[in-house]
Amino acid sequence: MPRRTPRTILDRLRTPRRFPKFLMGASICVLVAGLLSPLSQAAAADTTVLAADDHCGNQCSDILPAGQNGNATLAQILLNQAFGSQPAHADDQLAPYANLASGYSGLTDAKINDFFRDASFGVPADQVESTLKPAGRTDVTIVRDKKTGVPHITGTTRYGTEFGAGYAAAQDRLWLMDVFRHVGRGKLTPFAGGAPSNQGLEQEFWRHAPYTEADLQAQIDNAVAKNGARGQQALADVKAYIAGINAYIDASDSGRYYPGEYVLTGHKDSVTNAGTIEKFKETDLVALASVIGALFGSGGGGEVNNAISLLAAQSKYGVEEGTKVWESFRERNDPEAVLTLHNGESFPYATKPSSPQGEALPDAGSVADEPLVHDRTGSAATSTATKTSAAATAGALGSAKRGMSNALVVSGKHTASGNPIAVFGPQTGYFAPQLLMLQEIQGPGLSARGASFAGLSMYVELGRGQDYAWSATTSGQDIIDTYAVELCQDDTHYLYRGTCTPMEKIEQTNAWKPTTADGTAAGSYRMQVWRTKYGPVTHRATVDGKKVAYTTLRSSYMHEADSIIGFQMLNDPDYVKSPQTFQSAVQHINYTFNWFYADSKHTAYYNSGDNPVRATGVDAEFPVWARPAYEWKNWTPTTNTADYTPASAHPNSIDQDYYISWNNKQAKDYTTASWGNGSVHRGNLLEDRVKKLVTTGGVTRASLTGAMADAALADLRAEDVLPELLKVVKSSPVTDPAAAAAVTRLSDWVAAGAKRKESSAGSKAYANAEAIRILDAWWPLLVKAEFEPGLGSDLYTAMTNNLPVDEAPSAGHGPTGSHAGSSFQYGWWSYVHKDIRAVLGESVQGGLAKPYCGNGSLSACRDILVGTLKTAAGRTAAQVYPGDELCSAGDQWCADSVNQRTLGGIKHNKISWQNRPTYQQVVEFPSHR
Repeated sequence: MPRRTPRTILDRLRTPRRFPKFLMGASICVLVAGLLSPLSQAAAADTTVLAADDHCGNQCSDILPAGQNGNATLAQILLNQAFGSQPAHADDQLAPYANLASGYSGLTDAKINDFFRDASFGVPADQVESTLKPAGRTDVTIVRDKKTGVPHITGTTRYGTEFGAGYAAAQDRLWLMDVFRHVGRGKLTPFAGGAPSNQGLEQEFWRHAPYTEADLQAQIDNAVAKNGARGQQALADVKAYIAGINAYIDASDSGRYYPGEYVLTGHKDSVTNAGTIEKFKETDLVALASVIGALFGSGGGGEVNNAISLLAAQSKYGVEEGTKVWESFRERNDPEAVLTLHNGESFPYATKPSSPQGEALPDAGSVADEPLVHDRTGSAATSTATKTSAAATAGALGSAKRGMSNALVVSGKHTASGNPIAVFGPQTGYFAPQLLMLQEIQGPGLSARGASFAGLSMYVELGRGQDYAWSATTSGQDIIDTYAVELCQDDTHYLYRGTCTPMEKIEQTNAWKPTTADGTAAGSYRMQVWRTKYGPVTHRATVDGKKVAYTTLRSSYMHEADSIIGFQMLNDPDYVKSPQTFQSAVQHINYTFNWFYADSKHTAYYNSGDNPVRATGVDAEFPVWARPAYEWKNWTPTTNTADYTPASAHPNSIDQDYYISWNNKQAKDYTTASWGNGSVHRGNLLEDRVKKLVTTGGVTRASLTGAMADAALADLRAEDVLPELLKVVKSSPVTDPAAAAAVTRLSDWVAAGAKRKESSAGSKAYANAEAIRILDAWWPLLVKAEFEPGLGSDLYTAMTNNLPVDEAPSAGHGPTGSHAGSSFQYGWWSYVHKDIRAVLGESVQGGLAKPYCGNGSLSACRDILVGTLKTAAGRTAAQVYPGDELCSAGDQWCADSVNQRTLGGIKHNKISWQNRPTYQQVVEFPSHR
């Protein structure tokens, strides 16, 4: 069966744009007729792929919407845009994924693969769709199965196996890989077009990692040099993988079945085949890794925002009292926070020092963001473009990162079979094509199946081995610090260990012109970053009247390639044989993740990341002076290496009764960089459900999957905070008819389970729709009315810059954006929860430093809540859900819906909201090697 290739015009990570209107009627039919004749990739006769040593016993399943095939020819793109047709395997995992929302209540183990796909090794003979010897090689075979089109790569040599992995990756994601290697270099707009969203994307990531080609190569050399034989093997694997990618580029170019996006963006001519697709090189993979690390694995930052909010608190209340208020909102070590390690273990990290040293807080009103974009011309100078740049800056410099989650793992002591069960996966957003791709890879020293980020799939990054499975969630501990470098001579020189030293200017100019895919008018700008020994400059300010530049230093900066060794180990069946060897493998991953493991007997957890050892007295929350006394211990600026906390100091565990993670706090005394780890966190939605299952006992794959699916539909505010709000409202009779009706609707919704769930499968309308509308309208009103009078507008604004007020599914703000599924990671629900409970006289551990709702008066607080509730109830659906490019105003279901955001030419249907991993495994191993 012919295979196809990518189709993607990078639109935007936040809100997709419409495809241009050039795709019209008869002209398409004429064009398509001329495009359906290019040579296809070869498909051979059925061949059974023999399974490797597989201990899953048909009890491993996974799912990755929309589908495996992320490639499309120009003809397929045009047909999709005109008639909605889908290339084979482009969306065949979308419906099963979506249907779990309505089907989980009656789930049994036998029905799991109605909503997931079998993740056993190998392909039965009658399920082989195609067999390919890439580039005519005899040492590797790529077999794709009929049901999903997933590549099963089997090699007899290590080189051939990795060559096949690269070839298969290009078959499924070439355009996407090309897009993101350009994102990583800050060169997206010249490649894919100057849409404001493209401008924002390249600016956000280039500010984070402004690398030169020499920097990228040095990171490869360093990773190889310090890892001995494994480093050399990793380099050989990368070379073979890239050779496979480039072999596919050659084959698709000569056969004219390359991704149609290359035509639509002007890189290839559909008639003459003129133009080139640039071959991949080793440094491209480092550029790709820097993007993924920035998205999901770099906890920290935000120290300047923290300082601004602290100063605002001290200005409002005085230094001592203001500091107490700030700390109560920060919730560094909240005693009510849900924990992944719940047996009382303490892992102190980034805790508040008793006597802070070296703090370099800015003078009030002196902070200014360091400009990144200069010399704007054409469409780069529009107001939309400048607003996009401001949003990119905020995203790059804040501590709130996109969530990656979740995990539910139960020990065999509490399961029906006696074997551990895991339901886990990464929540990486929803894109077309997906950032992740599936594969099975079998060869010398390699035996795994699962998901990898496109362009980095020389190893499976999240998946299963022969008798074990693993996954990750974003952890967010602080590996980024901000330094205040004192300026000398002028604004581009600074004091480095007593010597006036010039900053290094890194710059590049990007220009674009309209294409068929992106009609944005021609424009250009120059991006400029000043680099210091302490990292890139992010802000300018004064400290005690002295001019300073604030810089950001990340422990994984200049080390984007280092984690390759950990992933190599995870794929090696001769290395990972136990929970201990699993923990040893992920200790080699320098990005900030929570790692989970399950085999037939054991479960395990480990928190990865290069956690720097800070100087005594340094508070990681705030900027410190760039002086030797406050540097990381044994820090070497030329290589950006330092002493890191030992593995034993990282939260870790083997065989805890159960583990949950949804980007929540890992363990007691372990401070995460992002705000919001208090009494109410989305991790509570998992904790409550899994704890109940474990208490009852006899956990099955179906019951654990059901717990995840039930949490995926829950409105965190409604489940954990709304009952407390209603207590206050009902503390006296509600006499206003509008408010009383609203209270009834909200109470009924809570009683029904507080879900955002369709009234019936496919109805595209919520049960309890009016209650949901009321809460969506009420939450921002009540938070503002509850806290702003006490905090004052300046402090309230500063605090909302640290932590958004809300992240409901329909919200288009926060680090995730709209139509992205992931919700309720960031918000003020814990603050409201603690404050309202205090007003009610209930016990509160780690409460806020002051009462806010009605200044602590129950009757005054009730007046605030009833007044804002009445206002919220009067808001129309069109006001609450104003509409966007995907949805009309007032369409509640659509406002929440999950959309596969277009990174290419193929579009998919929206699905009903679920808050769950993008790629997800359900695993239970009955045996072990």
